Formats: sequence, structure tokens, C-alpha cells
Amino acid sequence: MTRNAAPRARRSAFGPVLGRSFYDRPTEIVARELLGTVLECETADGIAAGRIVETEAYIGEHDLACHAAVGRTERTAPLYGPPGNAYVYFIYGMYWCFNAVTRAVGEPSAVLVRAIEPVEGVDLMRVRRPKARRLIDVANGPGKLCIALGITGAHNTLPLQKPPLVIRRGEAIPDDRVAITPRIGITQWADAPLRWIVADSPFVSKGPRAG
Repeated sequence: MTRNAAPRARRSAFGPVLGRSFYDRPTEIVARELLGTVLECETADGIAAGRIVETEAYIGEHDLACHAAVGRTERTAPLYGPPGNAYVYFIYGMYWCFNAVTRAVGEPSAVLVRAIEPVEGVDLMRVRRPKARRLIDVANGPGKLCIALGITGAHNTLPLQKPPLVIRRGEAIPDDRVAITPRIGITQWADAPLRWIVADSPFVSKGPRAG
């Protein structure tokens, strides 16, 4: 390779990176089809990745549990941006949460990734989550998975089509392995069936498994 040659894209056993068109669809569809894909984060410490086993859809200003319910602010501006960007926010003064922005520009919505099954960089993830004695507890929650993968506010608004943060195609999860339930930890629109899980996965967060 010559000095000026462009570096080749990293090959992965988990398939190609999902393009923007994947996210430019109704949020509920994206949330369902993200199950089985692989969220990958590259940091100075290495690459860590996990298969997505739990998602929640937040579908716009009319969704009172969605951050966009308050309208466009400095915090919520990424929700109004291009589909296929990251929306990473801070909660409880201690945890980051990762979301993939969906639908067209100006239609604020996103999918919250709630849990992953570690599949690459497992040792690194365990170092970052030393209190998790079992592998199933390393990334079974939105804050936990961000710690395990090294996702922080520095990733907010980044495109998900190139490192350091990407989502790969992974594997398709058939409908008979998927359950739909209400979202967790909210008080507004709490009964809306907008949470998708791989029902037989031990890596989902604590919460209802049937619906």
C-alpha cells in the first residue's frame, strides 16, 4: 500500500455496516430489525462489540416518553438530525445511553439499545465492568452496555456508518424468537408496546419477557 492510499474498511465476521437507508424508516420497524445486529465501538483500548438483544422505540414529539416531547432543544437536537446518527445522552448523573436516530431529518425519533450479548472484546468489557461477575450481567442495561463498549458523550451525533461507532448486519432474528412489551422505567406512555427483545436470550435486561 502506498502512503497516500486510502485504508481498507475493516472486515468483520458480523457483516457489513448498516447504511443510512436502514434507519430512514418507521422507528418501530428499525427497533425490531436491530435485534440480532452488532453494535461495535472502537477506542484506544481496542474494539468491543455486542449483539443487540433488546431495543425500545421513541417515536416523536407526540410520544410523551420521548425526549422530543419538549421540542427541539440543545439536548434533543440530534433527534431531529439525519437518520443513522448516534444520540447519546446522560442520565442520573452517571450513565450514558446510546440511541440510533431514525426517520427523516426533522422527524425526531430514535431507538434506544437496552441490552447486548458480548461477542467481541469480551475481556475488555469485563475490565470495564468489574462488578459484573457473570457475562450475562456485563451489558444487560443501557448504561451498562455503554460502559462495557466505551460509549460516551463524545459519540453523540456521530454517524453510525464508520468507526469509531458502527452497527453491523449480524444475524436475522425470526419472529418466533421475538417478544414485544411496554417500555421500562418510564411514567409517560408506559403501556405502549414499544420494547422488542430476543425472548430466549439471557442477556436482556430485567423486565417483562412476554407480550
